[in-house]
Amino acid sequence: MHDRLDTLMIFVAVAEQQSFTNAARRLNRSPASVTRAVAALEERLQTRLFNRTTRSVALTDAGERYLDGCRRLLATYDELEAVNFGERIELRGWINVTAPVMFGQLHVLPLVQSFLNEHPQINVRLLLLDRVVSLVDEGLDLGVRIGHLPDSSLLALRVGRVRRIVCGTPQYISRYGKPATPHDLSEHRVVACTSVTPIPNRWSFHGPSGITSVNVTPRLVVNTSAAAVAAALNDSGLICILSYQAEPHATEGRLQNVLLDYEPPPAPIYIVHPEGRRLSAKVRSFLDHLAKGLHHKFGS
Repeated sequence: MHDRLDTLMIFVAVAEQQSFTNAARRLNRSPASVTRAVAALEERLQTRLFNRTTRSVALTDAGERYLDGCRRLLATYDELEAVNFGERIELRGWINVTAPVMFGQLHVLPLVQSFLNEHPQINVRLLLLDRVVSLVDEGLDLGVRIGHLPDSSLLALRVGRVRRIVCGTPQYISRYGKPATPHDLSEHRVVACTSVTPIPNRWSFHGPSGITSVNVTPRLVVNTSAAAVAAALNDSGLICILSYQAEPHATEGRLQNVLLDYEPPPAPIYIVHPEGRRLSAKVRSFLDHLAKGLHHKFGS
């Protein structure tokens, strides 16, 4: 049993290092012994786990699926040993997380770094994408999602909410005036961000009479909130983005909100993980750390 666990540990090291040589160095083994262990594992499983070239080592589809199971099994074994011997579990190994790009940079990355400072044996892969990815297919433990969740195969913990706002620079507003209602946007220069308003020329609002959609005429359409913010700061017009995307500039007075009475209901922030998967101690601990930090910032 111990030999098989040792082989799994070697396999995981090669997968994470993407190199037999680097894995051997990490495990203080010879490269030849690491190569033999993986070859024996592939022989026992009757499947190839890695695609090998002279320059790189990459997991096959079967290897990706096997890696996920190996990580969970090794984490469970470490926890079991700690419990049996009454020891405090020392968290170690990789945690794989995804989040939206700007939200991840501003709010998830600092929490990742503080967690790494507390747990020197932990490594984190933070995948920042402005598109929804399958946690299972990408080998991810946790995801941060903004907005309502249509996918019922995920377990979700709500940790806060963000608003969708319209804003511009004080200089732009001083020059062109502040819109009093959404319909006034037809008289304004606007920059549309398709990651927030998928239909660039139609923005929706909530007012006293319910939902209102208005036509706008963007002079510029971009696909990232960072580009929209950069354009707005250059006085290119009003932008519609999420509140956290404007926060650093709004705090320092470089961006000013308008149409506050017409904002839609806030969008929820969730931490999600695959249903039916038992979370390891390291992932549970990081989830708690992330949830506490985000709830402190965005909870209400």
